[in-house]
Amino acid sequence: MNAALHMERPQAGVQPPVLLANQVEKTYSNGTHALQRLKLSIGRGEFVSLLGPSGCGKSTLLKMFAGLEQPSAGHVRWWGKGDIRQAEAEQKMAMVFQEATLMPWATLAANVSLPLDLCGVPVAERGPRVQAALDRVGLGEFAEAYPRELSGGMQMRASIARALVTEPNVLLMDEPFGALDEFTRNRLDSDLRVLWVERDLTVVFVTHSIYEAVFLSSRVVVMGARPGRVLADVAIEGPTVRDEAFRTSTGFIAQCAQLSALLAQANGEMGAQGGVAYGH
Repeated sequence: MNAALHMERPQAGVQPPVLLANQVEKTYSNGTHALQRLKLSIGRGEFVSLLGPSGCGKSTLLKMFAGLEQPSAGHVRWWGKGDIRQAEAEQKMAMVFQEATLMPWATLAANVSLPLDLCGVPVAERGPRVQAALDRVGLGEFAEAYPRELSGGMQMRASIARALVTEPNVLLMDEPFGALDEFTRNRLDSDLRVLWVERDLTVVFVTHSIYEAVFLSSRVVVMGARPGRVLADVAIEGPTVRDEAFRTSTGFIAQCAQLSALLAQANGEMGAQGGVAYGH
């Protein structure tokens, strides 16, 4: 493992995991068994991508980390605490969804300000924080624009700015770039990687793209077909600063091939179970 990658990963035993899922099960009221005895630990400063076939529970797990879903069995811990509200009194978490989910009647500034409004941040503090968040994602000149005036990629940048305005320690992202064209997606992947380094974030990122997972991540967790569990946990080797040269390097191609084989195994499991799974 190269030295730059080694520095990205937290030292074991120094502090509790930022996020921990221990023997987590999830069965919905309709009988769907989404997760089975899943174990996953994520340390401070890691960029972990969740990769797997549709319906394997990637988004379900992400929602559990966000406190939006509860496990049917097992437990989730945040910074070593069993109560997310208690944990977020000391740390902050934000989530970016598959759609930008911007309010169409509001300016970008008003959209990005929403989390601060809901938290009761004084009005005098909101403006500078909103502008700083927009600047961070390259939308500083569009504060008074409306979502309809922006491209899909710009709308997703605004959604990321809305997440960053609370200055989170952890960013949860549910396939945010999946609907974008390849050029825009690659550009946002590069920008996100820079933000992760500059902000010292811990990121959990759901994706269906092997190439995106390798480019972005310090680890890729491959999940097996429903009921989801960890099939493989792969450390990704590469420089801290990743650019187009990395996308065409032999190391990148080899790691994509490794994940492709693992994903084929996961898809093979799904086929053996006799059907196509829906949802995430």
